[in-house]
Amino acid sequence: MFRQLLVGGIVSLGNIAVHAIVMTLVVTVVRRVGSWERRNASLWLASVMVATVGVLLMAHVAEVIVWSVTYLILDVAPSEADVLYFAFVNYTTLGYGDIVPVERWRLIGPITAMNGILLFGWSTAVIFEVLDVATQARRSAADGPRG
Repeated sequence: MFRQLLVGGIVSLGNIAVHAIVMTLVVTVVRRVGSWERRNASLWLASVMVATVGVLLMAHVAEVIVWSVTYLILDVAPSEADVLYFAFVNYTTLGYGDIVPVERWRLIGPITAMNGILLFGWSTAVIFEVLDVATQARRSAADGPRG
């Protein structure tokens, strides 16, 4: 059990580091582009939100791939199983139950799910931060220069 917790913890921390880098970049970029001049504020806001969610989606897919490679290296799933599919099912907490980990790695699924829940929650918080920054920039642009 200790080995499962250790490996799961290491992979989770690796994914948290990936997520931290992506989140920092997203928020930094949005804060910078918030000061750009734009003609159509609604289109700009929609574009920022679509780009943000797209980047977050790519980060989550990358994190699932990290889990699937871990599953492959450790032989977590039965040999005929699709480890990418298995990792997606665990990470998203879908839990179909059509593939189960081998006995010696049975805690990896729940650890993957905990990692996914945490990172999806973090992404949700960043989406709201981006929306807040973008709408503040939109309001500032609408107010125009004062003088």
